[in-house]
Amino acid sequence: MKVGIDARLLSRQITGIGRYTLEMCGALAKLENISLYLYSPAPVCGENTIALEKASIQTGNWSHNFLVQLWSESYLPLWAKQDEVDVFWGPAHRLPHWLPANISRVVTIHDLVWKYAGDTMRPISRCLERKQMPFAVNTADAVVADSQSTADAVMEEFCIDTDKLSVVTLGTSIVPSIASLESLQQLGIDRPYFLFVGTLEPRKNLARLLTAYSRLPASLKDRAMLVVVGGKGWGGVNISELVSELGLVNHVRILGYVDEPALAALYANAQFLAMPSLYEGFGLPLIEAMAYGTPVLTSNNSSMPEVAGDAGLLVDALDTDSIESGLNQLIIDESLRASLADNAKKNAARFDWDESAKQLVTVFEKAISVRKSRFA
Repeated sequence: MKVGIDARLLSRQITGIGRYTLEMCGALAKLENISLYLYSPAPVCGENTIALEKASIQTGNWSHNFLVQLWSESYLPLWAKQDEVDVFWGPAHRLPHWLPANISRVVTIHDLVWKYAGDTMRPISRCLERKQMPFAVNTADAVVADSQSTADAVMEEFCIDTDKLSVVTLGTSIVPSIASLESLQQLGIDRPYFLFVGTLEPRKNLARLLTAYSRLPASLKDRAMLVVVGGKGWGGVNISELVSELGLVNHVRILGYVDEPALAALYANAQFLAMPSLYEGFGLPLIEAMAYGTPVLTSNNSSMPEVAGDAGLLVDALDTDSIESGLNQLIIDESLRASLADNAKKNAARFDWDESAKQLVTVFEKAISVRKSRFA
């Protein structure tokens, strides 16, 4: 089976859906009788090609957003046609309009942020999602959602046949070499800590998390500092300024984007992960943390209870008092942390990239069959 893939997100720093694209492609590449053809408007970052040695990668030199949009409706379908792919997969909510009619098409929908938390998006991104997602869902031969929560939202919004929609979850990968807590001192981490991982943008709810943390007694903040990991997003989220205003300079470390070994060490040594997002289609950091036996504090909305399972303490993302109470519980109550940690690895084991890739291939096969029957 020849699989064409929109790989534009592999040409930039890997976060969120880019991580999903990379990991899923790496797992697909291991399977027999699967040939991958990756298409990107700009060169794929060197570090992202290691897992893709068996894939054919075709790239251009377009970086401006407007030019990328042109690329996706011109060169992208042209390259897929030239390679005579059997199925085209859009791993990030989009499908090109001008794919040849004989090529089956599959799209993955991760979330409906534009509908449920649209004010947390860039206006241009919200506009594009509102226009591109309906086209992709309606023209795809098969649609993939990576949580039941997202699948339910897709069904409600687009009223598609249940046979067309499949849930294929994300997986998790563990970096085998784990640094000790002492080794993190070079990052300014000099005592126990809890961890936030995510792009610094409004939807991640970091302002409420910091406010809730600031309300804790000094004795509790001394017992657990907050370490913030994630690249700068949009929306004027000035974390350094907020940390200063809340008097948290001595209790918060802002690390920005970190590499994989550093992130693994941070997950493994954290008391817990704090992810009180306003909305998530899945929430990959949750299972990444749990894979290291690290419990999570997360929101009681969208997909997060589904993913966190019995390894998470749930809070109301819109209620700062609720977040404060959750932080207080997890910092003080060692037995609660231990109980959640006992469940963490078992819960994370539900999510496996290799198994997800096999399920995705089944979806590809179904899409090919649907397309053939339609154009027989």
